[in-house]
Amino acid sequence: MTVSNKSSAALKRKSPGKRAYHHGNLRRALLDAALAMVEKEGPRGVSLRAVARFAGVSPAAPYRHFAGKEGLLAAVAEEGFRALESKMRAACGETDGLALAEFRAIGYAYVRFAASNPSHFRVMFGPEISDKSEHPSLREASDKASQIIADAIAKCQRPDLEGGDTDPHRLFISAWATFHGLATLIVDGQLSDSVGSDAELEALGNSVTDVIYRGLSFSGL
Repeated sequence: MTVSNKSSAALKRKSPGKRAYHHGNLRRALLDAALAMVEKEGPRGVSLRAVARFAGVSPAAPYRHFAGKEGLLAAVAEEGFRALESKMRAACGETDGLALAEFRAIGYAYVRFAASNPSHFRVMFGPEISDKSEHPSLREASDKASQIIADAIAKCQRPDLEGGDTDPHRLFISAWATFHGLATLIVDGQLSDSVGSDAELEALGNSVTDVIYRGLSFSGL
């Protein structure tokens, strides 16, 4: 994989017309159309009418699955969080239970997911659905993904260390904010000169993760 803001497979499909929709898979066609529109115009540019036109279906068709634009974007975000959770769990499974290796693998998996799925990433963390409590299944998917990072931090904590800020939630926020900041810079194309290949992405992801680990070592890791 070469890192690109257009690397999501769903977004590389040709602009669909009436042939894009296959009976029995309307929901998938609408999600793919929404992702394609996010790539072109950002989450704010998505509307049910435009998505229906892009997917080649009637303007009323999206309402069979989604109550409105926010419901559609919530479904896109939920799909993204479930995929992110899967990627991070798979990364953990390759570390033989070693705490630091697991922490590093999770950080890299997070950043690589963002680089490979920029449209999902923008919807997952965009202001259009900032209140995930309105969408219980989305909130659940988001919480499960977050818990993987929190659990990895807990495994790294040293119970014998006294002093410092050892609150697990604050440590989680510190680590997540750094992972997420790097991922956002990549998705927004701010690091295109530094990250042009898998090897460069992995090296940068590992470097940032190691910095996080060393910094948190003064707060209970």
